[in-house]
Amino acid sequence: MAQPSTFLIEALHKTADKLTKGVPYQWGHMGSCNCGNLAQEITQLSKAEIHEYALQTRFGDWSEQTSEFCPTSNLPMDIVISEMLNAGLTRTDLKHLEKLSDKQVLKRLPANNRYLIHNKRDDVVKYLRTWADLLEEQLLEKINIKNVVVPAKVLV
Repeated sequence: MAQPSTFLIEALHKTADKLTKGVPYQWGHMGSCNCGNLAQEITQLSKAEIHEYALQTRFGDWSEQTSEFCPTSNLPMDIVISEMLNAGLTRTDLKHLEKLSDKQVLKRLPANNRYLIHNKRDDVVKYLRTWADLLEEQLLEKINIKNVVVPAKVLV
């Protein structure tokens, strides 16, 4: 499971919000599919750039691209994947996102609403928001209020 951080949680929420507002979504397009939309948010690359990088690197969808990932290759798609991993994601997270299949995320949904369709925009939004909420809870659990340093109030 991803390492929770405010950056990653915000990226998941922003991606869900953009999908809700109608950004291009096409599951078969490497730059505007489930992972592609999140990659746009994390890397600030366009859908066209991500798609082009994927096509010039190797064949396959995000699952196959992450399986073939090499952090030292300097291939464009591997650089995109590296940025996503640096944001706290794992290669397994990317595979699950593409298929909306992470069991920890799915079990947080109502029992009658756990069968998401991987290429349905509304289901992707539901998955992203649920995942963000899960990561936020995990992040909050790590915070120990005794270790929080509060700056002294400055008197003017």
